Amino acid sequence: MRILVWHVHGAWTTSFVQGGHEYLVPVTPDRGPDGRGRAVTYPWPESVREVPYDRLAGEEVDVAVYQRPHEIELARRWLRRTVPGVYVEHNTPAGDVPWTRHPLADRDDIPLVHVTHFNALFWDSGRAPTRVIEHGVVDPGHRYTGELPRAGVVVNEPIRRWRVAGTDLLPAFAAAAPLDVFGMRVTGLPAALGRAGELRVHEDLPQRVMHERLARRRVYLHPYRWTSLGLALIEAMLLGMPVVALAATEAVEAVPPQAGVVSTRLPVLVEAVREFTADPELAARAGKAARAAALARYGLGRFLAEWDRLLEEVVRAAR
Repeated sequence: MRILVWHVHGAWTTSFVQGGHEYLVPVTPDRGPDGRGRAVTYPWPESVREVPYDRLAGEEVDVAVYQRPHEIELARRWLRRTVPGVYVEHNTPAGDVPWTRHPLADRDDIPLVHVTHFNALFWDSGRAPTRVIEHGVVDPGHRYTGELPRAGVVVNEPIRRWRVAGTDLLPAFAAAAPLDVFGMRVTGLPAALGRAGELRVHEDLPQRVMHERLARRRVYLHPYRWTSLGLALIEAMLLGMPVVALAATEAVEAVPPQAGVVSTRLPVLVEAVREFTADPELAARAGKAARAAALARYGLGRFLAEWDRLLEEVVRAAR
């Protein structure tokens, strides 16, 4: 198939474009949010092709994959026709959560795909035809060494996303072990937290480099209060890292007890970081269990097969 898909979430798209299709990614002159084109920090195959937005009308497109509500209108305007579509909901609902209604809740013509069962449970999806396709992740391999007695954290925009990302909790963890924070717009974080000595930041590294550096840290910390399911968490598990995570959203399903510590109690989590940092053998055992769990649940083959089935259904129904 020829699939129109926007570059919105680089990590998810990296997995999605591993399928056996051609992927058309819009690009605008400013390479802004509606036309970023190909990823720079993620390795995408040659089957991903940039197409200037004003030339999309001349392309054959079998199906569009939407990730933001306004993309539905963008596709109609840029393609100058209507094509079958699927909407992927990456995020947890915001606002008055028990009552948050999805933007597609009043439509029944576009399948709504949630990336976690938590999302499907908490969004009011209305009459939209809904299903769950859990994440699949390209396996980076077991690269864990844990040689550095430090905790690794991956979070984009930790200052803007303060309580959502659990940024305010980092000083408590920094008292148990030095922290390394990887991600976009992390440069000002030590000053914002007043923790220049116990916290280092690594700004927007290529994925391969980030994995290599992250795997040298003794334990992976997932401090998010409210996120769908950070793909960095699954990647860390695949690297072979033990996990310490808040028992929030989908993390309780993703991390089994033998793979680390998941709790809503901050003192329990802080002590877990301290124990893993102090005991390399304990950390390595938990990391092996984490990798096994991630391979079993978030394998790329299952993910791509489920997407192929759905896309075939949508295109067949339109024909």
